[in-house]
Amino acid sequence: MSENKTLNQKIEDLENQVEWFYSDEFSLDEAAKKYKDSIGLAKEIENDLRELKNEIEVLTEDFSK
Repeated sequence: MSENKTLNQKIEDLENQVEWFYSDEFSLDEAAKKYKDSIGLAKEIENDLRELKNEIEVLTEDFSK
């Protein structure tokens, strides 16, 4: 989906997708697809954050020795 984007770009994309649900462009016909896309992007962000947390923990452990 958005593997080449930075974490900040993905978060911005998700914010824009969520804003769509509150906009005048909202369409019930498109809502299910947009919701699925948003869930997928949220999972990507969650995975990126988990990887970042693991990297930070490794660095912290290395510096504490």
